[in-house]
Amino acid sequence: MAAALVGLFGVAGALLRFGVDSWFAQHASNRAPGSRGSSLRGRGHKARLHWPWATLLVNVAGCFIIGASHAATMKLGLAPEWQTALATGLAGGLTTFSSWTTATVRLLTEERFGSAVLNVAANLVLGFAAAAAGIALAS
Repeated sequence: MAAALVGLFGVAGALLRFGVDSWFAQHASNRAPGSRGSSLRGRGHKARLHWPWATLLVNVAGCFIIGASHAATMKLGLAPEWQTALATGLAGGLTTFSSWTTATVRLLTEERFGSAVLNVAANLVLGFAAAAAGIALAS
């Protein structure tokens, strides 16, 4: 039962992440240099990575989900597989450590040091705050 719930919730988390990534990519491409016929397109300019808002959003949301699922399953007396389904499945499918670290490395290679530090700090600080808020709200 637990494996089926993790799989089902994991698909939901992955699809949600895909939707968030797609939304941010669409909106970032509309404002990026080189979009909509900009003079930078096709002249050898390397595209810069937009700030990783989508990754921050899904990671913070995942921290909240895990915190809330832990507290809610304890408070409501739900079977442990529900906490596993929400934390491992939904939050696991939604969040991304690898995209976060890769985006940070790309910001560093673009010499956007302040953005890289902000990316690390924002994910850590907001992630801890979201987990604490999830626990507090569900307790």
